[in-house]
Amino acid sequence: MKDEQLTQQTSKVWMLVLVASLGYFVDIYDLVIFSIVRVPSFKEIGVSTDSMRTDGEYVLNMQMIGLLLGGVIWGIIGDKYGRVKVLFGSILMYSLANIANGFVQGVHTYAWIRFIAGIGLAGELGAGVTLVSESMPRNKRGYGTMLIAGIGVLGAIAAFYVAEHFNWRNAYMVGGGMGLLLLGMRVGTFESGLFKQAEQKKVVKGQFLMLFQTKERFLRYLYCLLIGLPIWFVVGVLITQAPEFGQALGATEPLSAGKGIMYAYIGISLGDVFAGLYAQITKSRKKAVFFFQLMIIISSIWYLMSAGITPEKFVWLAFFMGFAVGYWATFVTIASEQFGTNLRATVATTAPNFVRGALVPSTFLFEFFVHQFNIITAATIMVVLLSAVAIFALTQLKESFDKDLNYIEE
Repeated sequence: MKDEQLTQQTSKVWMLVLVASLGYFVDIYDLVIFSIVRVPSFKEIGVSTDSMRTDGEYVLNMQMIGLLLGGVIWGIIGDKYGRVKVLFGSILMYSLANIANGFVQGVHTYAWIRFIAGIGLAGELGAGVTLVSESMPRNKRGYGTMLIAGIGVLGAIAAFYVAEHFNWRNAYMVGGGMGLLLLGMRVGTFESGLFKQAEQKKVVKGQFLMLFQTKERFLRYLYCLLIGLPIWFVVGVLITQAPEFGQALGATEPLSAGKGIMYAYIGISLGDVFAGLYAQITKSRKKAVFFFQLMIIISSIWYLMSAGITPEKFVWLAFFMGFAVGYWATFVTIASEQFGTNLRATVATTAPNFVRGALVPSTFLFEFFVHQFNIITAATIMVVLLSAVAIFALTQLKESFDKDLNYIEE
């Protein structure tokens, strides 16, 4: 009887992992779909060629502001009212927003709907990682978060293929439809036992400002953010601006940013799986992240030194760089494991969104170096600088593998 109950519990946990993984799959699909369909969608709603770049930045920045705001909102909800409520609420919000995106006729409407979608998109990963981490045996939870990210980032590849074969409005509808279908799968999702225990205690839960109340807690949070710094610079600058880097390197043909991003996401998916396995084998998340941070430096410098680069070499390097930044799930897992149950969802939800947001100041600094030197030198400086900061931050955090998560922040 006891064995049967254990088997049923294990099955429920792995179903939870599957649902969280599919949720992140839809989340990533909806996160990148605007970048993919920007040009055809802007053409259809009447945006001029001259305004396309600035209007694109406007819409993308609105989505980013939504992500930053949503990270705080969903994190607080997750710690105050439960992780499952975030999983339901966030996917409902961004699914409806993406369906609405299929009907836009103007740039401002487009931007505000992406803002709403951004708020919704902010909650999925952090809540999923927190719920899975708290529900699985502590020596195996890395497998759960590994699968969430490994399956989830494949949503970007799905977005590329859907956008290639369907009208941009239908591509948004597909994203919203997948989210609503997933809501049905989540009906049987159960709440974290650790959250239920914390709920019975008279303790402050989900108070974002608690992260700044003591120097030790603030630094712990800051170091969690800093270990993820290089990830989005590699994707958001080195690969997204591939045409400009190709020109500076004397590429034999123009480099395709879209193809580079697709191969990078394939690399990220495999990297997330490998990072999770490496952490499980070595019983150290810090060793896994350090290994990947070294790979970021090696792959990025290789790319930036590839004079006369060909499109074929570029997609392989994009894959390698994507693999190197594939410690995304491990980074979020480390952040969630550094804090008690009453702040865990807040940290796990805000950390990935603040790291995404850090691309904005990183880009400003990169542009400063471009004006001082050139695009290749500027990118090299940024990769080394951001990686050095991330490695230093990693040394300041305690190893969290196999850590008992049943505690609260006083």
